[in-house]
Amino acid sequence: MSERRLVRVLIGTAAVLLFLFLFQPTLRSYFFSASTPRVVQPRGALADFEQTSIQLFQRTSPSVVQVVVVRPQMDPRILMGRHRADLSPQSVGAGSGFVWDPAGNVVTNAHVVSDARSVVVRTASGDTLQADVIGVAPNYDLAVVRIIGRGSIPAAVAIGSSADLKVGQWVFAVGNPFGLDQTLTTGVISALKRRIPTTTGREISDVIQTDAAINPGNSGGPLLDSAGRLIGVTTAIVSPSGTNAGVGFAIPVDSVNRVVPELIRRSQL
Repeated sequence: MSERRLVRVLIGTAAVLLFLFLFQPTLRSYFFSASTPRVVQPRGALADFEQTSIQLFQRTSPSVVQVVVVRPQMDPRILMGRHRADLSPQSVGAGSGFVWDPAGNVVTNAHVVSDARSVVVRTASGDTLQADVIGVAPNYDLAVVRIIGRGSIPAAVAIGSSADLKVGQWVFAVGNPFGLDQTLTTGVISALKRRIPTTTGREISDVIQTDAAINPGNSGGPLLDSAGRLIGVTTAIVSPSGTNAGVGFAIPVDSVNRVVPELIRRSQL
């Protein structure tokens, strides 16, 4: 090959390479774009821990309800004598709860239903049922509301024990954070035997600490073990922002299983 021809070949090769370099995005888009639906790859079996979470949620979530409360709200104009008291505005709050028994008794937090003018329970199936507050235990931040509206009452949640809990074991919280119903979050027991204050000035002892995400609206919902049994009632979080910071608390089920039946018995006297 003559020297002149070799130079022409090298220049031509360089030109081709430069063209490919400059127009690489266009060429790649033209030749490799997926302009038709991609082929779905088979996933294979779900992992054991995924199966546990799925089955637990499917089994327990129908027992979890949203508790909506209407409260009177003082209008500043009332204090100035410019507004009739019977026309005072109302505020609406919401929390979580769970069915305790076939009679339609629902457990939630006392602070969820405090000063309630009316209470509505919304089930996972979408039914909206009227309810009455039949008992409150502020010292434990527990309350019982009873469904009085007509409709199907979900199955009661299974009861476990908090006496044999271990730090590190899995827990599952089901509730309605920020009004987003039927939300599942998971975590572990971070600590046991915590003490937290109540609005009455008394402390609740043996409280469960968890890193499962708990946010406003979760209050009163169930904390479950990996068998789907109730081990606590979510009640509070520690957070500078007011949202989940990985430090949540639940009232131990052994206290719940002692206080709730007493509230129900008192309501029947």
